[in-house]
Amino acid sequence: MQARMSNPATILPDVLQPIQALLKATRQGGVPQKTLELVHLRASQINGCSYCVDYGARSARKAGETDERLFAVAAWRETPYFTDAERAALALAEAATRLSDRPDAVSDEVWEEATRYYDEKGLAAIILMIATTNLFNRLNATTRQMAGQGW
Repeated sequence: MQARMSNPATILPDVLQPIQALLKATRQGGVPQKTLELVHLRASQINGCSYCVDYGARSARKAGETDERLFAVAAWRETPYFTDAERAALALAEAATRLSDRPDAVSDEVWEEATRYYDEKGLAAIILMIATTNLFNRLNATTRQMAGQGW
């Protein structure tokens, strides 16, 4: 497979820097970096973005994530490797990524569970990470950016 074009965020001169600033800002919410990396990886898996799955796994590893947990992210409900707080963040990531899968996209149950572990600032960071990941997934999947290729 070959990319259809360069990543759109690199073509328009004023796009990439604000996106990167948004991503950087998510790290100011008090949520552990590993959790944000897991959220990014799970949303990317759902969206089938090979570039972001590859990049996300590598980034998570750099943040200190173990292979055991990285291999299990897609099946996080059935594995013992994640904390309750991480599970709440992953559930929120799945719901906010699969908006059209159910009438109440992000159920009160998913939301309430997330509020048990994260304050408003932490929730903002997780939601912005989910949104930014979904943006990257759509850019990369649409233009068929190749896993392992840098911008």
